[in-house]
Amino acid sequence: MKRTLIIFGIIILAGIAWYGIAPIFMKTVVDEPLPMSTDTPTAPPLPEVTELRPPAAVTGTPGHPASGTARIVVDGGQEYLRYENFKTINGPDLRVYLATDTDAKDFIDLGPLRGTEGNINYPIPAGTDTAKYHYALTWCEDFAVLFNAADISRSR
Repeated sequence: MKRTLIIFGIIILAGIAWYGIAPIFMKTVVDEPLPMSTDTPTAPPLPEVTELRPPAAVTGTPGHPASGTARIVVDGGQEYLRYENFKTINGPDLRVYLATDTDAKDFIDLGPLRGTEGNINYPIPAGTDTAKYHYALTWCEDFAVLFNAADISRSR
């Protein structure tokens, strides 16, 4: 009986370890263009993106290296958080937030991290006061851990 419990415990621990460690080795590359306005169907679409803030450097935390830039852009009234030349490691249940601080106490969830490398656009919900949110975060929901952040408030 004791041997069965030990084997069962090892299997459970191996499963938990795999869940926490396996995503680190998975890489997803996304290369989305800047959002482009297509309001005039008679003319070829031209970029009409307004940059609200200049790019901010993305910095990782200990054990979670990251690089690239983050910025807020507007296309036809729709605001986006845009990561450019972004690179980070993967993890379980990573989310992208606009937050008032790096502790993710007050934030807007922009959805799951769609790529660990590349240029990625995250639509910001209509009516969001982006001036309130100073940081773009990659946050691990499962472990409540910050993976990386960009201080997007510096341009004001």
